[in-house]
Amino acid sequence: MIKTVGIVSLSSGIIGENFIRFETEIGLRRLREYGLAVKFMPNARKGLDYIKEHPEKRAEDLLQAFRDPEIDMILCATGGDDTFRLLPYLFDHNELRNAVSQKVFLGFSDTTVNHFMLHKLGLRTFYGQSFLADICELGPQMLPYSKKYFEELISTGRICEIVPSEIWYEERKSFTPDQVGTELISHPDRGFELLQGPPVFSGKILGGCIDSIYEFFSVERYADMPLLCEKYQLFPNQEDWTDRILLLESSEEKMPPEKYRKALEYLKEFGVFDAVSGVLVGKPMDETYTQEYKQHLTNVIGNPRVPVVCNINIGHATPRCIIPFGVDAFVDAEKQTIRFAG
Repeated sequence: MIKTVGIVSLSSGIIGENFIRFETEIGLRRLREYGLAVKFMPNARKGLDYIKEHPEKRAEDLLQAFRDPEIDMILCATGGDDTFRLLPYLFDHNELRNAVSQKVFLGFSDTTVNHFMLHKLGLRTFYGQSFLADICELGPQMLPYSKKYFEELISTGRICEIVPSEIWYEERKSFTPDQVGTELISHPDRGFELLQGPPVFSGKILGGCIDSIYEFFSVERYADMPLLCEKYQLFPNQEDWTDRILLLESSEEKMPPEKYRKALEYLKEFGVFDAVSGVLVGKPMDETYTQEYKQHLTNVIGNPRVPVVCNINIGHATPRCIIPFGVDAFVDAEKQTIRFAG
């Protein structure tokens, strides 16, 4: 059972800004209502500019959270776009390796890069929710589907099974204080969709936000990100991908289809699709480019025997489940379940 949560800002420092304080207070109240003690790491609330300019302080916070014996769960405040800058401060002198212990680590979006850092050290992590995006939801409560999985994680330290959400929500257009208590617009959902291949497959899941994965290889956003990722061998080699399940989900930037195809081509060139046992694809936010993404998945993978299951409620589209990385997963698209070993 989780008793103390440590909150880190590993990408964006937005939770330190005054204009968003009303949201963070909602999330803090909800965590405390669960009986959880909350520790904001020393630099987590120092604001956008400070966090942007001081990746070494972000790294210090992560190391301190792992070293703190009272912290059971490390919860990422939100995503962002440059957590790769922590690499030298975590790996040059084995800082992260010397600090880590098996704690619950939860985050998504740009936190994908942190998941790969921890995977490199053999840690199991949890993908799919964050403090600001989920715990601080402006509606009357956390979204029920998201809440169910968060409660399972804090009460048991694991996720046993995920099933589809019966509804999906349109993205909130405004995050101003007058939105507090306002419900999101919802629509019926369709469940897990088998795009190709056999409906039953298994393996340990790894992956995350395709936008972040794209930047492992592309210099479009940051010229130094591919160089640093290569220097620290952050992206797993083909052998490491063997018999794993690749998870891909797209961000609020709603990646254009041609860029999505290019991201898939990077993965194909790296041998990922020749190695994995299957692919899970998160539901795109507002269902944008759903059909185009499916077409590119089929065309780029180029092997109809590779199972691909789409419309998973994970990542940037709401509501969100939580997916464990590093444990055996058993996918059954016909039974609409993904089960996880203990």
